[in-house]
Amino acid sequence: MAYSDKVVNRFKDVLNDPKAHGVGRFDPNDPNVATGMTGAPSCGDVMKLDLKINPETDVIEDVKFKTYGCGSAIASSTMFVEMLKGITTEEAQLIRDKDIANALELPPIKIHCSVLAEESIKEAIENWDEKKATRQLNS
Repeated sequence: MAYSDKVVNRFKDVLNDPKAHGVGRFDPNDPNVATGMTGAPSCGDVMKLDLKINPETDVIEDVKFKTYGCGSAIASSTMFVEMLKGITTEEAQLIRDKDIANALELPPIKIHCSVLAEESIKEAIENWDEKKATRQLNS
């Protein structure tokens, strides 16, 4: 199985400068942070995604991730960092695993990495929606 140059380059870039690519996390107690975490027991890949969201506009202002897995999983995570910054949570819900897989030219055997990325995005947005609903109840 050959990785595309896009996957290899992203993986190497993350190794060389993790913070520049969104590796890390936000304070989990920050009310403007939403988190999604997914994993694939079959291959051992785990993705944790943190979104810093403007509560007035639902615009994703910043993104952090921690991914444990293969080069394709890490490359998929860096791709969703780029795709998510500056868009609304509504727009983020439209991102599909195929968008990530096509952008990275993932080999068919690694499509599950882009699926995990899409699932992490959905989980984080569900977490955000729960936080918003709680805020509305408390106000």
